[in-house]
Amino acid sequence: MGELAPAFGVIGLALVIGATVVLTGPVGRALAEWIRGWSKTDEQWMAMKAAKHGVVLGGDTERLLAELDELKRRLSEAEDRLDFTERLLAKERDADRLAPPR
Repeated sequence: MGELAPAFGVIGLALVIGATVVLTGPVGRALAEWIRGWSKTDEQWMAMKAAKHGVVLGGDTERLLAELDELKRRLSEAEDRLDFTERLLAKERDADRLAPPR
């Protein structure tokens, strides 16, 4: 095992140097931006992405975002109701299948 210690040391040093070179370049900056995005709210993230493409979010855009949030909420509610209805219909079909013949 003592013979392998220098090899492990060289491999470890190469890994540290390689990671440092990669993370200080464009890959590291992209990774940092991605991680920063985790802490932003949806609106902040969208504003940052829009600004990157030259779009400024104003009052009209914020109104549209509010409408989008409302539509998401309503769609979620409709999906819940549909799931409930599907379960209810499935119970009725199962009961019909299990009923004794007439």
